[in-house]
Amino acid sequence: MCGKSWGVLALNSSEAFDAFYTQGATRLARQIYAFTGDVSEASDIVQEAYIRAWSRWQRVSQLDDPQAWVRRVAYNLAKNSARRRSRMSAFPAPQQIDDSDPSERGRLELAGAMASLSDEHRQALILHYLGGLTYSEIAQQMAVPVGTVKSWLSRARAHLAAALAALDSEVDHERRDGTRRAN
Repeated sequence: MCGKSWGVLALNSSEAFDAFYTQGATRLARQIYAFTGDVSEASDIVQEAYIRAWSRWQRVSQLDDPQAWVRRVAYNLAKNSARRRSRMSAFPAPQQIDDSDPSERGRLELAGAMASLSDEHRQALILHYLGGLTYSEIAQQMAVPVGTVKSWLSRARAHLAAALAALDSEVDHERRDGTRRAN
C-alpha cells in the first residue's frame, strides 16, 4: 500500500497507524527473527521500530513505502544490537542440538549456517526469501546497486549450500562410525 494512502485515513490517526502496524508487524518480526535468531530480541526490535514510526507518523505516513522505512529501522536496530553484544550469533552451537529430533536438528543447523553469513548477505537473503522483495527493492532498501544484491544472494546461497553439505557430511560420518561400533 502506498504511503500516501495511509494519510487518507487521517494524517495522524491512530486508526491509520493501527492498520499499518497490523499489515506489516508479523511479517517483519519473522524477518528480524531470521536475522537475529532470538524471538524475544526480534519482538523488541520490531516494537521499537514501530514506536519510532509512530513518533514520526505524520512524516512516515507520507512516504511512498512506510513499511520500507520501518524495515530499514528494524534491520539497523538488529545490526546495532549484534554489535553491542559483540558475539557472532545467538544460535546454539551444533553440539547442543538434540539428535533425537531430526526436524529440530535441521532447523538449528540452518539457523547456524545463516548466522555464519555476513550481515549483508543474511539480510539480502531474508528480504528476498522471507520478505518477498525483488532485487531492485532490496537494492533500494539496502542502498546498494542491484548487481551487488545479485552477487550477495549468489554468494549467500553458495555459502549456505557448502555449510549445509559439510553438516550433512558430518552427520553421515557420525552415522557410519556409530554403525561400525554397533557391529
